[in-house]
Amino acid sequence: MANYIDSNEGKTRIIQELVPGKQITLAHIIANPDIEIYEKLGLDPADDHTGAIGIITMSPAETAIIAADLATKSSGVELGFVDRFSGTLIVTGTVSQVEASVHAVSEYAENTLHFSVCPITKT
Repeated sequence: MANYIDSNEGKTRIIQELVPGKQITLAHIIANPDIEIYEKLGLDPADDHTGAIGIITMSPAETAIIAADLATKSSGVELGFVDRFSGTLIVTGTVSQVEASVHAVSEYAENTLHFSVCPITKT
């Protein structure tokens, strides 16, 4: 993300641009989410084994396909959403399954694909 500040005639204008690179920009685990979060995301809480939602965003966006493969192979998570155009992956499962899958995706991206990887956060 690049920020540009342009001061003209006492007015400040900020322009933000996304510069695509090889990166994971968000890796977050929601442990024990409220059922309403599942519903608002279009996920069926009955499909979940109880526990957690993992959210990862990345660029290039097509990497979400690789991440989905890694996430499902590394643990028993279910795919909630994969978008090869925005680079978003959402997985559901137990807290330990989601943690394992998010860590597997993050480590592969950093060590094999040489991505810049953000820290994994959890709520």
